[in-house]
Amino acid sequence: MMPSEKARDSGEKGIALIMVLWVLTVLMVIVLSFSYTAKTEMQAALAFKQGIEKKYLAEAGIERGIIEIVYEKQNRNAQVVLEGGETWRMDGTPHTVQTEDGYYTVSITDESGKININTLDDTSGIILKNLIMNSGAQEKVPGSGAQEKAPDSGLQEKVVDTIVDSILDWKDGDDLTRLNGAESDYYMSLPNPYKARDDNFQTLEELLLVKGMTPEMLYGGNKKKGIINFLTVVNSGVSTINANAAPKEVLMAVPGITAEIAEAIVSSRENPADPAATASIQGMLAAIQPPFNKLLSFGAAGGVFTIESSAYKGDSKGAYTIKATILIEGNNKFKYVYYKSPDSTRVPSKQPE
Repeated sequence: MMPSEKARDSGEKGIALIMVLWVLTVLMVIVLSFSYTAKTEMQAALAFKQGIEKKYLAEAGIERGIIEIVYEKQNRNAQVVLEGGETWRMDGTPHTVQTEDGYYTVSITDESGKININTLDDTSGIILKNLIMNSGAQEKVPGSGAQEKAPDSGLQEKVVDTIVDSILDWKDGDDLTRLNGAESDYYMSLPNPYKARDDNFQTLEELLLVKGMTPEMLYGGNKKKGIINFLTVVNSGVSTINANAAPKEVLMAVPGITAEIAEAIVSSRENPADPAATASIQGMLAAIQPPFNKLLSFGAAGGVFTIESSAYKGDSKGAYTIKATILIEGNNKFKYVYYKSPDSTRVPSKQPE
């Protein structure tokens, strides 16, 4: 074989080797891409499966909450309670139920223990003002930017006065503007104009349309509670705040109730049949000056309840939360007046012991 033929044959073999290497490289890329896609799809399928499982587990928590509400109603006046037959508290106390490979946390809140924003007036509006001030949700004043230093208390109070007056203006039937409030003329001047409802609020989320209200105030953030869990728009049939069901935050919003009195009221729910404890609390409340002493009452559970159920599954992170508000009717019947799935306004972080 001539040298030129040997060189040509050697060059052809080199080209063939390079082509083989390129083919192998392309095949490796395809295999790795397929492997990555398969792994991603497997993880997505697993996450979807766990999400569905948590959703149904959270729905089971809602059903358990309804059962507990009906059970409490049937055994409200029971003189003897057997061990294991205790009723659940209806003041937002969380109850954890273990399952085979997960658990759900259920809290039930009697709506009669919340502040009904549709019944507020110029006198009782101070409760909402105190609730916002106590929550600290107003510390980041709208428009203040990323200031590390908190605004002074006077500025905070001005912001809260604007919110409360604007809420009252939003739901009243006239176009008269309160000192710090807002009516349709203000909202129509916004880049995306709309009119004030001039009627009762239909949902709590509607508060975000009111002048001064922010998502941080309503839903909370930075380890601070929002005010949405202490408010209601549903008529529970009670015109006052039911002290037997009100959270501590609501009780402390009533002028004249200190943190100590609020804590004593909440603690007394552990022994509701103790007449001495009830008399002691009513004696504390007698010191509240009128007209604020008319804002509280001690009564049985109302007919409207909010149930929050958060489900956790295995080692998966996060929870699936459902919030539902039900109206108890006669003969142990009920109907939903609110249902949100999933709900992200509040997710219990406490793990079962």
